[in-house]
Amino acid sequence: MIDGQVAREQVFSHGLQNAARILPIIDELTRAQGWSPRDIDEIYVSIGPGSFTGLRIAVTIAKAIALVTSARIVAVPTVEVLARNAPAEATSVIVVLDAKRDQIFTARFTGSAIVEPAHLDSLSAMLARSPRPVHLIGEGIPHHQKFVSPDDSGVIVTGPDVWQARAEHVARIGSSMARANQFTDADRLAPLYIRLPEAEEKWLSGNR
Repeated sequence: MIDGQVAREQVFSHGLQNAARILPIIDELTRAQGWSPRDIDEIYVSIGPGSFTGLRIAVTIAKAIALVTSARIVAVPTVEVLARNAPAEATSVIVVLDAKRDQIFTARFTGSAIVEPAHLDSLSAMLARSPRPVHLIGEGIPHHQKFVSPDDSGVIVTGPDVWQARAEHVARIGSSMARANQFTDADRLAPLYIRLPEAEEKWLSGNR
């Protein structure tokens, strides 16, 4: 962001192979602006919920840059970033991210206002509580669309082109939060997992 405007956005496919390119991409973007690392004042990171590995990578990179440059960090809720992808006519939005076991990481919005913050739930339960029409958005849709009744015309399934979080929205929300002094110390920054990874749950339960 430069003076409240997004200078440039780089889009690439999700996946661990592409995640390894994040640091080179950041380097390319800063060089394109004529910046050195010391010119970075604020870091906005999409904090989750989402892929456990992806969140760990993002948080680690944000912490590393902050510790080297003394930049301040803003932890941006991923559900708010995704809700920004909803079409202008959407009055109610449900975020759908796959959490496995027929569960989703989700949140519900009315317009731009969050009604249910990020939590673990089922799509069936979320739809039962939501007014109609309601737009579904998020990469978990293919795994949970079976819970949408074909007779419920009030449930609008958005297209795959708006299922991924946009860096532009992270930047705009992060900038607004920064102006409200909503920063997080680098040493306290942690991903918003909602629940423990499956391997940790099994370990704690003794099912090893």
